[in-house]
Amino acid sequence: MTDTAETAQTSFPSTRPSGCPFDPAGDFAKLRESAGPTKVSTVAGVDAWLVSRYDDVRAVLPDARLSSRSAPSAHVVPGADLEREVESGSILQTDGERHAYLRRLLTSEFTVRRVQALRPRIVELVEEHIDAMLASDGPVDLVQAFALPIPSLVICELLGVPYADRGEFQARSAILVSVDLPEDEIMRASDEINEYMASLVLAKLENREDDLLSRLITRAEEQGKPLTVPELVTLAVTLLIAGHETTANMIGLSTLALLRDPEQLDALRADPELAPSAVEEMLRYLTVIQFGLFRHVLEDIEIGDETIKAGEYLIAAIQSGNRDEKIFPDPDRIDLARKASRHLAFGFGAHQCLGQQLARVELQEVYTRLYARIPTLRLAVPFEEITYKDNTLVYGVTALPVTWDR
Repeated sequence: MTDTAETAQTSFPSTRPSGCPFDPAGDFAKLRESAGPTKVSTVAGVDAWLVSRYDDVRAVLPDARLSSRSAPSAHVVPGADLEREVESGSILQTDGERHAYLRRLLTSEFTVRRVQALRPRIVELVEEHIDAMLASDGPVDLVQAFALPIPSLVICELLGVPYADRGEFQARSAILVSVDLPEDEIMRASDEINEYMASLVLAKLENREDDLLSRLITRAEEQGKPLTVPELVTLAVTLLIAGHETTANMIGLSTLALLRDPEQLDALRADPELAPSAVEEMLRYLTVIQFGLFRHVLEDIEIGDETIKAGEYLIAAIQSGNRDEKIFPDPDRIDLARKASRHLAFGFGAHQCLGQQLARVELQEVYTRLYARIPTLRLAVPFEEITYKDNTLVYGVTALPVTWDR
């Protein structure tokens, strides 16, 4: 634990309220009324300063005096090794010039123009999976039939990963985003997915194709700074997991939230042009990166009346910033017409989500098509029977049984 004059009196809030599974854990509304950061204890074994107001979160995330080397959400992992050596290919945990170089290598793959070129294929995948659902005889699990396969297919095709191998990574990625599994199980899953990706990377090194991994290899070589196999593996695994976990969970969880708010869902069905703003609002409202972003303080910084010293830790509670009533009036209500594009769901600053434009397009096409084509979509079980991923870094529903009038 850091050596500071103040010792945390409260624990980091990680248990959601019983009344609404869409609201973040903890009484963040009360925390936002305080003078500034709050010292909390974490299961990682250190105290950290919890920053909960929108303006403060947005101010600290781009600050180069904060490092992401300890992993984005290490504070909710019991006994996490915060001093573990960072792999040089980890775009999530490197800082400074090395991080900037890795990001530059990938930026062209996720520009608005590049992602828009993928839209017709995304439309095709969405329509195909709706057709398959409509052809089924009974209730279906929307997660397995729709929410998970669409972003998985998109990221597989983009990276050059055979979709037939999805079983190789989906189960393991679910383990890797868990916060309460035994360390040996997590390490085994990590080793297995790394071994799988290493074989794919070696194949790409021998035979370049028209995919992101091949272009990444070539681009780094052309800049005179080729990436090693371990670096390529780390990057590829990160993109693969991030590319399907977050969007899949957003599709499932947002569908449930909209089914619970029929007035907003009817508005979306009636006006497909509402889809872009609906995506931003649901990203804000749900904030599936549910525990915020963990940072190591490299130099003293001031937030409000508090000085946070070098060597201490900080948690930027994006889930709280997205419910800040000073920025988003009536923040605990879904308003699909709200101008919510300033939300923090993708983070902010140098580590802002690289694939955010891809996620937006995937969600826009889902929102435009799924609810219009199946207007009587509804839960096939009582709402109270839905279970949630409370113990994972990315929040969502474990399953979503749905049905409709046939």
